[in-house]
Amino acid sequence: MTIDTFEISESQVNQILQIHEGHFSDLKRKEIKPAKLTQTLSAFANADGGEVYVGVGELEKGESLKERFWDGFKTPEDANGHLQTIQEFFPFEQYINVSFLGSIKLNGFVLHIQVHKSKEILTASDGSPYVRRGAQNIPVKSHEDLKKLEFDKGTVSYEQQVLNLPVEMLTESEVIKTFISQVIPSSTPDAWLRKQLLIQSNKPTVAGILLFADEPQAALPKQSGIKIFRYKTRDKEGSRQTLAFDPMTIEGNIYDQIKKAVNFTVKTVEDIKILGEKGFENISYPEEAVHEIVTNAVLHRDYSKTSDVQIIIFDNRIEILSPGKLPGHITTQNILEEQLARNGALVRLINKFPDPPNKDVGEGLNTAFHAMRKLRLKEPEIEETVSGLKVTIYHEPLASPEEIVMKYLDSNEEISNSIARELCGIDSENEMKRVFQKLQAANLLERTPSKKGSASTWRKPQNEQDISGEQMSLF
Repeated sequence: MTIDTFEISESQVNQILQIHEGHFSDLKRKEIKPAKLTQTLSAFANADGGEVYVGVGELEKGESLKERFWDGFKTPEDANGHLQTIQEFFPFEQYINVSFLGSIKLNGFVLHIQVHKSKEILTASDGSPYVRRGAQNIPVKSHEDLKKLEFDKGTVSYEQQVLNLPVEMLTESEVIKTFISQVIPSSTPDAWLRKQLLIQSNKPTVAGILLFADEPQAALPKQSGIKIFRYKTRDKEGSRQTLAFDPMTIEGNIYDQIKKAVNFTVKTVEDIKILGEKGFENISYPEEAVHEIVTNAVLHRDYSKTSDVQIIIFDNRIEILSPGKLPGHITTQNILEEQLARNGALVRLINKFPDPPNKDVGEGLNTAFHAMRKLRLKEPEIEETVSGLKVTIYHEPLASPEEIVMKYLDSNEEISNSIARELCGIDSENEMKRVFQKLQAANLLERTPSKKGSASTWRKPQNEQDISGEQMSLF
């Protein structure tokens, strides 16, 4: 494999030497043993990813002061021992990107290792997995800690766990009887549940309880419900003084929970009034966005965590909190493009219900983003917290289509109808054309002369007289 070498500037060197060692970054001397280095790489891969710079020295300057200096490998070949060990335990390109950084003025080459969050648990050369906590690499030693890491990574799903409960909680429930009669009338509850592996060793699994028990909360009392809060404030956090009513708890099987939670949330939001240009006005969110985000939170949460899904309604936003870290290689940056179902059985089987909440499997969050754009509202914000995933939908209008088009043309020569529709969240080609024509009437746009028909585009006026002349303001 070819490993690139990059020449960097003095200012970039200083930036590296001043890096704060923490959860996402580490600096190492070139003398570090390759085996020791694999502990850091394992820790980053099993947590949230990070960067390591090998070839940075440190001098003691008094009791608490240290001075870093560039002390890289004399040649890239001198790092072969490290590279061979890295490649043995961490396949290049899959989770690791490696390069050398150097310059004529610098003392040697620093080995720069970028570690990506891994799908599976990766071990160091000593056979133990590590996790990153702050600036430390913590070995995962106990069976309990390893199990927790497996749940966090999604390599093992809590939905598969067998519960020491009577199988009749599934086979005799009203939920399964109704489901079988509507969906699979040719089968029996017991036979179908066993075929789907929701009964194992004559005991129900977590997935079976969540889907088909009449009262899953009796079996999983602290981790199988939805709590809804309403705070009459725009503040960052709610308080007892701003709490509109006692928190609402939604229980039952997860199919019913999703429907009840979405309906209650939408109804609560409809009662909120804000001061607008015409006095007090009702606010609204696309029900489709609320539905998809709540569905995503319920189906993809980590059910090993003893906390409920939370929906927190503020005057200007809705926050939906789902317990558990993002599984595997999924991050907030790639969550809309990548797919990895933590709870595969829940996702697959709830889709068999009449009018399933996840009609388009794998498209939930993308659908929510599109629904917000169509209503000219700010896109949802996705954040990974210490305890789980938080998705926030704001009642904040985006810029107008006209403003979006003009902003795009600030850094691009032309814009097509299809690109403009994607940027503005507009489905209709004719509706987008009317936006262009409105801007053209204001002398802010013109057709690109050389492009006709389906290839036609629009641009800012190129004629000097048009540019210097008076232009109507639309904003």
